Amino acid sequence: MGLLGIFVGLGLLVWLAYRGWSVLGLAPLAALVAAAFAGEPLLAHWTQTFMGSAAGFIAQFFPLFLLGALFGKLMDDSGSVSAIAQFMTDKLGPTRAVLSVVLAGALVTYGGVSLFVAMFVIAPMGQALFRAANIPNRLLPAAVALGTTTFTMTAMPGTPAIQNAIPMPFFGTTPFAAPGLGIIASAVMLAFGLWWLGRAERAAQRAGEGFGGPIATAEDAAADAVVRERATTAGAFDPAEIEHGKRSLQPPSIMVAMLPLVVVMVVNLVMSFVILPRMDTSFLAEVQWGETSLVAVGGVWSVIVALIAAIVVLYIVNRGRLKTLRETVDAGLNASALPVLSVASLVGFGAVVAALPAFQVVSDWVLGIEGGPLVGLALSTNVLSALTGSASGGLTIALGALGETYMALAAQYGIDPALMHRVAAIGAGSLDSLPHNGAVVTLLAVCGATHKQSYFDIVMVGIVSALVALVVVIVLGTMFGSF
Repeated sequence: MGLLGIFVGLGLLVWLAYRGWSVLGLAPLAALVAAAFAGEPLLAHWTQTFMGSAAGFIAQFFPLFLLGALFGKLMDDSGSVSAIAQFMTDKLGPTRAVLSVVLAGALVTYGGVSLFVAMFVIAPMGQALFRAANIPNRLLPAAVALGTTTFTMTAMPGTPAIQNAIPMPFFGTTPFAAPGLGIIASAVMLAFGLWWLGRAERAAQRAGEGFGGPIATAEDAAADAVVRERATTAGAFDPAEIEHGKRSLQPPSIMVAMLPLVVVMVVNLVMSFVILPRMDTSFLAEVQWGETSLVAVGGVWSVIVALIAAIVVLYIVNRGRLKTLRETVDAGLNASALPVLSVASLVGFGAVVAALPAFQVVSDWVLGIEGGPLVGLALSTNVLSALTGSASGGLTIALGALGETYMALAAQYGIDPALMHRVAAIGAGSLDSLPHNGAVVTLLAVCGATHKQSYFDIVMVGIVSALVALVVVIVLGTMFGSF
């Protein structure tokens, strides 16, 4: 009965979330259903297991959600995201419209801008480019997805995306875990995605298919309540805050626009490899600091300092463009609240499931998969991210339930934790892009497309490319170790 309860609870969560119900209420309900089937104490699981785990996630990662959303909103309202997208458009032109959209999305998201902010800015520009080049609008969601939701989210070393931050406390790694493998995985995703989109573009030209037209606008998507509910479980920015504040009518130069992104990358690198390793952090072992260590918190600290430094620089060089600074800051900070609570609720659900006696059956099955710990880790993060429709939620559930076990297996098999980090992150960003995923729903709405028109291309650039890269990383990591 306990195992049946886990599947019933998970099915209830997936079904109602897909229909637009809020995860804030669904997650505890699904957790209590699973606990009820197992004959476990319901209130104790809600207030102790569920809330304890959700609160732990918020305590650990809320600073990243908060600063990331604020940075993204400041970049948007200062006109910096638009300036970068326009620069790519001007340099590459309509003849390379797909590449322009992909690279613009990759630049801003690798620099720390939320993929949801990037979508709402890049999609309208992409439509103008695609219209000029007479490329079907149905290919735009896949082009935006390739640049914003694939390699810069999970594979590129140093990316400040939350999906790259979540494995750090579990494996004691930095944002630059397995940099060589991360770069190879990124190259695989980018090359495969561009090949597929180029193939689709040429096929459309041969068939005489033109731009067509969007069925909705980015403004319509921002106001859609269902889009908002799904988006907040998949990302770190609430789309409802996009229209708050005021975007500058005079965007900065490309150098000024790029400067905060460069600051994020450089400060993240310096903090990870120069400053933090030289600090005396022995005090962290004391009770008042949670009896932790630099290994457990250093990665998060690096990203926090990098985002703070970038926000300060961004304000200094753009203060004249941020005409409604208070409204912009409020919108950015508010945009982090619902996403972190939604993901924390998914984490709470996972904690209750992992605490049930029947979960041992699931754990034994995952750990017994042939191929070793890397294959098992990749499969568990893939499956849980697919079911929850959230890479960050599925990743945290998987590592929260099995992280210690995988660390023990890593020591037993001589696997570098950095390799485990990279496999887990890429795995979480593979099958998460199923039809009910919040980023997919939002992206289609922003681009004015439908699942029928565009989802297959999203699958190819967002799922297939990531799975190919994941296989490459596992094979190379098994043969040569982490590098």
